[in-house]
Amino acid sequence: MMTIQEILKLLPHRYPLLLVDRVLEVEPGKRVKALKNVTANEPHFTGHFPGAPIMPGVLILESMAQCGALMFLQDLPDRDKKLFYFGGVDKARFRKPVVPGDQLILEVELIQRRSNSARVRGTAKVDGVLVAEAEILTVMGDRPE
Repeated sequence: MMTIQEILKLLPHRYPLLLVDRVLEVEPGKRVKALKNVTANEPHFTGHFPGAPIMPGVLILESMAQCGALMFLQDLPDRDKKLFYFGGVDKARFRKPVVPGDQLILEVELIQRRSNSARVRGTAKVDGVLVAEAEILTVMGDRPE
């Protein structure tokens, strides 16, 4: 398990773009299971959509990508000097809306790893029901100084 304080030490993201609240399970370099509490006070809900708030799909994908980064950053030497970027998204499917009050359970597993990139498969569930899934290509680069 990893607390929010430990997540903040690994990820450069901060509010409002930090989209992982707790890591529940992790096998470094292989898989991670985490949670994101979806709350009504998140800034994107004011415009997406007034009176019928729905978490944007792109933010669900971002939360999966952050889980993937957490999976790799645990064992990475010089991790303070590296960033993970989106390289691509394939097979993205959004099955049900995610709304304030939901708790996303995010699971990400490694499909393929190369020296500076990795392909992962991510799923997001609410109450055990699949709400989104995707394959994400992430590319590691140097952090600007």
